[in-house]
Formats: sequence, structure tokens, C-alpha cells
Amino acid sequence: MKLFSYFRSSAAYRVRIALGLKGITYHYETVHLVRNGGEQHSQEYEKLNPLKLVPTLVDGEHVLTQSMAIIEYLDEKYNSKHSLLPSDLKLRSYVRSLSQMISCDIHPINNLRVLNYLKSKLIVDEEERNAWYAHWIKLGFDAFEEQLAKTAGKFCVGDQPTMADCCLVPQVYNALRFKVSLDDYPKIREIYQNCMQLDAFQQAIPENQPDAA
Repeated sequence: MKLFSYFRSSAAYRVRIALGLKGITYHYETVHLVRNGGEQHSQEYEKLNPLKLVPTLVDGEHVLTQSMAIIEYLDEKYNSKHSLLPSDLKLRSYVRSLSQMISCDIHPINNLRVLNYLKSKLIVDEEERNAWYAHWIKLGFDAFEEQLAKTAGKFCVGDQPTMADCCLVPQVYNALRFKVSLDDYPKIREIYQNCMQLDAFQQAIPENQPDAA
């Protein structure tokens, strides 16, 4: 199994966490999103992922893109003691809802290609780009914190990390990187701290990836 990844990609970060929680061994293939104008634009990589994004998972002859689809694929194909989606229908819907709050509503408008477009095409300066970034995180985290009051235990849904935690941790990492205050989100902070006590989350952090140097 190969994971085409970039150390700072939030979407790839989610998948790295999921692979760790599932105990799946994989080979890390670097796709540097900045170096040489972005290695994701190469013809070779475009054949794997026409959107020229990461992550891409190659499992044998099967090539899969989109982090959420990859995580659900891993959970369904590879049985282990750790399930990323609960068997209970109601809890599973909570996990998907929380996951999509981040993967569909917060992350897409703050990812690298959007920030690059704001900078190069719309000539938005760094201060304004950071304000843009903080605005969408805060708007999303306001709702996420409110939802956690209904679903959370030690983790986003109950007392076992799920796909929702795979999504939350990279978004918190980005918030901290862009110096967005988390003072108004005590449950998010608590869950983040609980997650970071687990090896799967520690091993997946950007600084621990081979292309972080």
C-alpha cells in the first residue's frame, strides 16, 4: 500500500491518522505541494489524481482519492479491533456529520490552493489572508463545539477515536499554526489533548513525516 502525501496537507494528515488507528502498514510517497511549483502538477501524478491534490491511496491495483472516501474504504476493508465508524446508525451519522463539518465546510476554503489564489490572483496581503483563515475556522469551530456537547466523551463521539477525530486534529493543528485562539473551544481543546496522547496521532503529525525536513 502506498499513500501519496504532503506533510502539511490536512487531508493527507487525516488519512495518516486513520492508517495508524487501523494498524495498517504503508509506504509514504512524497508529493511536495510547493517545491518546483508543486509536484502535484506533474503528468505522472495527474494520471493518479486528475484533481492534482493529495492524498492518493494505492492499494494493489486500486487507486483511491478523497480523504473521506479513503478513510471509509480502510475501515470497511481492513478489519481490526478499532472501527473508525460506529456500528450504531445514530452514532455513525454523528461521526459523518462532524467529519463533514470540517472536510466540507472549513477546510476547502482554507486550503493551499485557495490561499495561493487569494495571494497571487486577488492580491490579498498576508494580514488579510490570515484574517480570512481565522474567520472560517472560528465559524466552523463555533458550530463544532456546540455539536460536541451532544456527542462527545473523551473523543468527538464517545470514548473511542473515530473518523471525526481524524478530521478534527489536523484542523486544530492548522488553527494553532495560524495562531487562531482556541480559548472559546474547551471541548475541542480537551479532545485534541486526548488524541495527542495516542501513538497513531503522534506518528501522523506533520513534523514526523519524511518530507518535513
